[in-house]
Amino acid sequence: MTMPDDSSDTLTLTRDKTALDVPWKVIVHDDPVNLMGYVTWVLMKIFGYDEKKAAVLMMQVHKLGRSIVWTGQREKAEFYVQQLQAHQLKTSLEKAE
Repeated sequence: MTMPDDSSDTLTLTRDKTALDVPWKVIVHDDPVNLMGYVTWVLMKIFGYDEKKAAVLMMQVHKLGRSIVWTGQREKAEFYVQQLQAHQLKTSLEKAE
């Protein structure tokens, strides 16, 4: 009695994962409530930005109505949105293109 040779008829196809997780953008929107100094302070506190960078982002919010304040992986972006909203900032999350 002979045993069948299983290896002769089997091909294994492997694929590399080429589609990496798309980055996400954390956006702060202008609102009529929060003062510019407060928005700057919140950006410094949450992201660890220095005052100059936080002020530039705050001015984009003030003049353009919105600013992309951070870009990266979705889970961390969602965390940052929650943190910003906890400080009463109007924020959103969008897929980066």
